[in-house]
Amino acid sequence: MLGQLIPPSWNRFIFQFRVLYRVFLLRVIDLEVLSSDGDPSRLMGQFASVFATLSFFCTFPVPFLIVGRRPIPVPAAYMFEHFFIETTMSIAGLMAVLSWDSAFPDRRDMLVLGPLPMRSSTLFFSKIAALFAAPALAILSFNLFTGFGWPLVFAVGVGSQFSLLRTLPAYWFTVFAAGAFLVFTVLALQGLAANLLPRQIFLRLSAILQAAALCLLLSAYFLGPSFNSPAALAAPQNQRTLQWLPAYWFLGLFNQLNGSMRPELAPLAHHAWIALALSALGALTALLLSYFRMLPRIVEQPDILPSARTRSFGLGFSLGTSLAGVITLFSLRTLLRSRQHRMILSFYVGIGLTIILGFIDTKFVQAGALHPGLNTTFLLASVLTVSLTVLALRVVIAIPITLRANWIFRVTQVRQAHRYHRAVRVSLLLIGVAPALLALSTALFQGDPPPQIAGHLITMALLGILIVELCLLTFQKISFACSYLPGKANLHFVFWAALFASIYWLKQAADFEGRMLANPRSFALMVAVLAVAAILLHVVTSLRARQSTQLIFEEDLLPEIVSLKLNQ
Repeated sequence: MLGQLIPPSWNRFIFQFRVLYRVFLLRVIDLEVLSSDGDPSRLMGQFASVFATLSFFCTFPVPFLIVGRRPIPVPAAYMFEHFFIETTMSIAGLMAVLSWDSAFPDRRDMLVLGPLPMRSSTLFFSKIAALFAAPALAILSFNLFTGFGWPLVFAVGVGSQFSLLRTLPAYWFTVFAAGAFLVFTVLALQGLAANLLPRQIFLRLSAILQAAALCLLLSAYFLGPSFNSPAALAAPQNQRTLQWLPAYWFLGLFNQLNGSMRPELAPLAHHAWIALALSALGALTALLLSYFRMLPRIVEQPDILPSARTRSFGLGFSLGTSLAGVITLFSLRTLLRSRQHRMILSFYVGIGLTIILGFIDTKFVQAGALHPGLNTTFLLASVLTVSLTVLALRVVIAIPITLRANWIFRVTQVRQAHRYHRAVRVSLLLIGVAPALLALSTALFQGDPPPQIAGHLITMALLGILIVELCLLTFQKISFACSYLPGKANLHFVFWAALFASIYWLKQAADFEGRMLANPRSFALMVAVLAVAAILLHVVTSLRARQSTQLIFEEDLLPEIVSLKLNQ
């Protein structure tokens, strides 16, 4: 009966919207890099479960805080409120930056959907809905437990027995408003660049803008100042800084909605309302202009044209005809040309280095930074730089550049599999370890003793070789040429777990290296131990590689009967 009351045009709009919404939502992840049985919804579920797990652990202190029914001190309340608001904003902004390429339809979308009897408004609304769905899911996942536990703490002492009925919606409105502000800001900046710049220049600068937005977002989260007391928020010397910290704006907004407003928070709440309105207006204007002005350009112009300098002079180079040279050149060109791989690599290296900078800035590290020779802080930064570069590269090489083109490697595999494994090892050493050592050698020559500089570089080279061998222990593939199956290897979770679990021990290792560098005999013993460990691990990985008779190109073997999955 209800279906008869709805006009046929609306039925068609709803049907087309649902289909396109699902397609665009799954297109946040590049489907061409997945295995035949890879489920993008499963990968999104894994990210949601990670945020939900963080939310669960963040709720542990709640029972202990609400037992006495006493209000927590104002600085502590500000600290917890600011932490959850800022983390939610960072997660939403991170999702918006990672889905940078999904903001507008690409050339394939227009060529496929353009001839169909479909309105541009349907395409627009479905694309925008899918674009906002990913950050909304991340916000909901992170606040799944904290959004119901911590409002119980914040409601205590507000002054009314029904304060929870006010605190709970105030909290949820604030976190969604804070996340929406960052998403709107990212979309407004992207749309502004797309409208002001020629399309070819915008496409070339898009990856740089995306990486810059990511680094700014991570740096602001990990290295931002802390003003969690009424005196710090009201201090005149901090007002200029607070004008550039949106998380504190929404801290004032939450207290305004919660009924716990204090005088020092009134200007911040005012900034929050203005920023939310301006960002929403800017995102809407930029998106509308982009869709009406860019759709013809997307169809008529190719993605990226070669520059005149490249056509005239040529930037091609060769590393020889050996297998190691070919694999290294292929990996290097993939990182230089693929915006997706550059983005993933910059994400891991950027967030890792940001964590390192925040960790080095603490008194915990600086307390042990004084001893003869090289500075312990710099030694720790060197160890983490080499480790992060190799580990991030290991994560990236598991994602193919063009899965449909890996048949080239299949038909040209005329050598034994362990020779390709050896070539991948060489490529990781040249692309991952060598640039890190070059950067360290450039930073070291600032008046430090040359023998200790050389000793430190030798130690870092052996460390890089050890990490490369560990990364290749189970990697029987060619870089950027194997399908990706979400949830099988869990490299992303291993990466972050190893990073957070090893920072303390790497600091101890940096202290140990500083003591060894001061004594030639101790240094020689340390180098000998590292060299023996690297040789033994190299033998183990080589033996494992010789046991495999063929390379792996598909994470799952193709079934004898392929289902079209029409029932889905």
